[in-house]
Amino acid sequence: MRNFTSVQDIGDLSLALEKAMFVKEHPYADQEMGKNKTLLMIFFNSSLRTRLSTQKAALNLGMNVIVLDINQGAWKLETEKGVIMDGDKPEHILEAIPVMGSYCDIIGVRSFAQFENKEYDYNEVILNQFIHYSRRPVFSMEAATRHPLQSFADLITIEEFKKKERPKVVLTWAPHPKPLPQAVSNSFAEWMNATDYEFVITHPEGYELDEKFVGNATVEYDREKAYKGADFIYAKNWAAYKDPNYGKILSTDRSWTVDSAKMALTDNAYFMHCLPVRRNMIVSDEVIDGSQSIVIPEAANRVVSAQVVLKEILKDL
Repeated sequence: MRNFTSVQDIGDLSLALEKAMFVKEHPYADQEMGKNKTLLMIFFNSSLRTRLSTQKAALNLGMNVIVLDINQGAWKLETEKGVIMDGDKPEHILEAIPVMGSYCDIIGVRSFAQFENKEYDYNEVILNQFIHYSRRPVFSMEAATRHPLQSFADLITIEEFKKKERPKVVLTWAPHPKPLPQAVSNSFAEWMNATDYEFVITHPEGYELDEKFVGNATVEYDREKAYKGADFIYAKNWAAYKDPNYGKILSTDRSWTVDSAKMALTDNAYFMHCLPVRRNMIVSDEVIDGSQSIVIPEAANRVVSAQVVLKEILKDL
């Protein structure tokens, strides 16, 4: 594997899951694999699980790790071409990227959608600049449109907890006080569409995702119908995708909060969320603290997904 930005890069999902289970059972089996190799993790945005889990995965493989916070420990970077750099950004990403690449063997990049220009976001300008200019393998630690490490961990978690071969998995929109990117939702949909699960997306009208990510999912505006018989409920907020409302909040309707009454409609479903989560907006305390909440095992699987991806990249160095 050269780069990892979407489900297409991981190859056969059954084989990827086998590799994940091996890593989970034998996390230190490949400590020599990353010897004398350096991972550079670059954060344009905040992180807790992604930072810790990816660093842990790299250390499990014997790698050196460098972490760079662009907004706190580096010069502000200009990312646009052709601009007159007379503002507060003294360094251009076109020089910074090759320099970063010269200090490492693999680069992980975390850069969210900016909600200023949908074409810019959905063309993944920053991530693709790293792929093009760094001369190093690059993997996404969440980009403008996808969060593949999270989605891989989500898939691993569902496979571990599912009680039937073809579970019903529901992605539900939930309210949030700030506009959030579509990356987690897009990516989760993309990975679920790559399985044979029954997959349903439910949200208020106006929150339709990009059709290329929705794929073959059933889109259901009736919440109760969507929840009925579900085996997994995956809650996530996202801002509007469609123009002219791209990046905007259209609703904070608390009736979409995942609570016990809605979970009672399911087939004793497990509750999932990528974290961090706004309690009593996205999900009620009783649900996230309940016995069917698997958000902590889900988060723990972030080490597993990252380690599988790093192993695949290291193999091809």
